[in-house]
Amino acid sequence: MHKISLTALPLYVQVIIGVLSGTALGVFFGTENYGFDLLNNSTLGQLGQLVIRLLKSLATPLIFFAIMEAMINTDISFKHGRRLLALCAMNLSVAMVIGLTLMNSLHPGRYWEGRLTAMTAQLHTGKNPIAPKTIPENLSLDPLKNIIGYIPESLAEPFVKNNVIAIILLALLAGSAIRRLKQQTADEDRSGLLMIEKLIGVCYHLLIQMLLWVVKAIPFAVFGVVAQVVGKAGLDVFALVAVFLVTMLGGLMIHAFVYYPCMAKWGGKMPIKRYFGEGADAIITALSTNSSLATMPITLRCLTENMGISSRSARLSVCIGTNLNNDGIILYEAMAALFLAQAIGIDLNLAQQLIIVAAAIMVGVGISGIPEAGLIALPLVLSTAGLPEALVITAVPLITTIDWIIARCRSGVNVMNDMLIAILLDRMERGKY
Repeated sequence: MHKISLTALPLYVQVIIGVLSGTALGVFFGTENYGFDLLNNSTLGQLGQLVIRLLKSLATPLIFFAIMEAMINTDISFKHGRRLLALCAMNLSVAMVIGLTLMNSLHPGRYWEGRLTAMTAQLHTGKNPIAPKTIPENLSLDPLKNIIGYIPESLAEPFVKNNVIAIILLALLAGSAIRRLKQQTADEDRSGLLMIEKLIGVCYHLLIQMLLWVVKAIPFAVFGVVAQVVGKAGLDVFALVAVFLVTMLGGLMIHAFVYYPCMAKWGGKMPIKRYFGEGADAIITALSTNSSLATMPITLRCLTENMGISSRSARLSVCIGTNLNNDGIILYEAMAALFLAQAIGIDLNLAQQLIIVAAAIMVGVGISGIPEAGLIALPLVLSTAGLPEALVITAVPLITTIDWIIARCRSGVNVMNDMLIAILLDRMERGKY
């Protein structure tokens, strides 16, 4: 008889076990000790919050090396790159319009208003409570002030201050410089550049491995924080989580089942029935595996063999454009940040919301293709949006209790985006635009 190891279970199953175990512990013990003076739900919650903090600290340098690695190794002509970027920008713009419309018309985060602030104050005793109705300092209406804020005084400053947008700009600059030097340097003189390129690749894969280890601790973080929250706030916390789940799924479903099929039909002359029917294998695989990268071979087969899309257009969208076709992740990150801003009473105008959207786009593109990218990117986007750290390390574990559901939908949306862009590129390539 074979023994089943807990670590051999899929991450979402481990998270569910953590939620159920933490809930039981919180209900049974409340705020009381387990019979030991230092061991209670509060202690477990604080330990769980450390995992989220570590996740955030490792994700920042990972973005830096991931972007440089992509800049160095991706080869694409200007003509096809321009088309790819234009289509990605169009799809992403529609996703952001959907997300902002939902958040500003329904204001779903207000259902959490007061509750999350009180909960965070309870879980972070001895610290200053989160003050509602305040505008984050780094959200400005002055474009020049925003640009100045992203330009560091030293190369180390963005990493010390965790300034994600500045780190992304540095990575783009460094990657472009290395690529240009490779083009200008003779083959026999490239030994130094090759060493730098290998070092970047090694650092990238080392950070991924470190993050994979930290991600394995996520179920324990969820267990601890859920035990602490339920112990202090009761089971009502799950009603709050349900509101968040419905909001996020609503935005993703509108984008996936209204915009994508309509665009495939009107822009790519692909019947909606054929788009879903012949792409079903890829969509279902993405929902099952929770990975658009793992689904890549299935997506390519569906496009080339089932839909008759050219191999060039399919590879351009699915392989080269994989870092850009991430509407699912970016829509989720932006909506989540605005949701939590509403939850603590922060009133943001359109210009300030667009700054959060820009942060979600840059972080989402920079960290795409990495296992559990949506979960890793979320603390970074929330911090970039100016939300208090106490809120971030309290809210993220709560959101993680249902993230395994949203994550599968994000992956499905990303794969549907891959297919749509390939269809539109193919139509352009055949000279019908």
